[in-house]
Amino acid sequence: MKNIPFKGIIAYPITPFNNNEQVDLPLFKNLVERLVVSGSHGIAPLGSTGVLPYLSDSEKEAVTEATIQQVANRVPTLVGVSNLTTERTIYHAKFAEKAGATAVMIIPMSYWKLTDDEIVKHYDAVASKISIPIMAYNNPATGGVDMSPALLKRLLEIPNITMIKESTGDVQRMHYLKRELGEDVAFYNGSNPLALAAFAAGATGWCTAAPNLIPELNIQLYNAVKNNDFTAAQDVFYKQVDLLKFIVAKGLPRAIKAGLHLLGEDGGYLRTPLEPLTAGEVSELEQILSFTNEEVNV
Repeated sequence: MKNIPFKGIIAYPITPFNNNEQVDLPLFKNLVERLVVSGSHGIAPLGSTGVLPYLSDSEKEAVTEATIQQVANRVPTLVGVSNLTTERTIYHAKFAEKAGATAVMIIPMSYWKLTDDEIVKHYDAVASKISIPIMAYNNPATGGVDMSPALLKRLLEIPNITMIKESTGDVQRMHYLKRELGEDVAFYNGSNPLALAAFAAGATGWCTAAPNLIPELNIQLYNAVKNNDFTAAQDVFYKQVDLLKFIVAKGLPRAIKAGLHLLGEDGGYLRTPLEPLTAGEVSELEQILSFTNEEVNV
């Protein structure tokens, strides 16, 4: 049996900056703590929400260490270690393992379109240098590479690649993964608006930034699915779907930061070239959050 350390809601914290565009580590730790105490089943720094590509090597290391220190083994940690080069990906994967990460997540970032063989060699090279599990992350919208189900099957021949995060928004791929890959491999939904469909297809968990704003609804959805109550799951999903669509459409770091502010929490600043939501977008988010929070209390 392969090592699959995550089930349920895997929460992605934002990486906050101060007004000089330096990473605000004390604030970051506070935001991680909010996610842990809210009941999230895992914490995943340095993903899209954590603006991984906008950070220096030393900043990535600091965020990794801060996460593991703050979580303190209360839930498992999944650290993003992706980089354009294999050498830097190996470096960050080894750093994360040494720091105490439960697992690492890797997306094959690309400027030149990578071949399937290049992607397999990239993952294999990283996997050979660490012993903790790896989640292969497929998100062509951000990484520039779409890994086909056939390619994902090849990657899963590498012993410590035990998890797939699928973010294309193609529900049929999720059904395929569940049918073809068997019980030794877990797949996770990375497309927020498809959370219910992914769970219905057999997803082991949901990787999402939404617990920064609506942890209760996210966890209620997972619990309903776990209890095979898809009537309740459908009800709780549609209470949150408008917010899920909004945060994806407007960009996760921007939307989560603005949402935290609306909830009375400090979300810090963004690092340029990212800019805050417009006043109109904030007003729209405020309306959605108000409705969603009313639904939590119904």
